[in-house]
Amino acid sequence: MMMKRTLLAFSVAIFTCSVGATQLVYTPTNPSFGGSALNGSYLLGKAQSQNAHVATRYEKSYDETFKDSLQRAYLNKLVREITDFAFGDADEDNPLNNGDFSFTSGDYVIDIIASNSDNVTIRIVGNDGTETIIVIDKPGG
Repeated sequence: MMMKRTLLAFSVAIFTCSVGATQLVYTPTNPSFGGSALNGSYLLGKAQSQNAHVATRYEKSYDETFKDSLQRAYLNKLVREITDFAFGDADEDNPLNNGDFSFTSGDYVIDIIASNSDNVTIRIVGNDGTETIIVIDKPGG
């Protein structure tokens, strides 16, 4: 009888322990897959520490930077003049009023090859021979 009670007590103990178990739930670590956003900086640090690639940096000299800034400023002015001419807001001293216009910038030559009452045609030619034609239709033309 003692053996039956011990076996019964042991069975009840195992049964009550197994009933208290909960389901295992997977929680991802990576915040991209629903994990905690607090892990983002840790994972980024780990990824950066494993990255062996080092980007080469080219520092431009002051005169190169100045030249680039001048070209950008002139190209912006040219774009404004083309836009003003195309949309009828051009001043009297707009160089496009005088006919053909050409500008060299780096490896490219920008030509205004035709401007009439209907449209403005721009040709961009690269040193490698590539050619791009841009036609801007004037409103009401």
